[in-house]
Amino acid sequence: MRTVRRQRRYVSSTWLTLLGPLLRYSASRDAYVLSGIGGRVGPVLRENRRHVKRRRLRGPERRHSRAV
Repeated sequence: MRTVRRQRRYVSSTWLTLLGPLLRYSASRDAYVLSGIGGRVGPVLRENRRHVKRRRLRGPERRHSRAV
């Protein structure tokens, strides 16, 4: 059993769709690996959700308010 975790590489959902036939989802890694040999070698890919634009909140600004 491998003791050192392979680095996760973040890719866009477009790339995951294009590479879909070559990849399988590994629930234990919460990532995509190569079909067949992905348990031992190859990249570990995750969908890049780190730069998702956040929706602006509607309503009064509350970040710098103080309770009176």
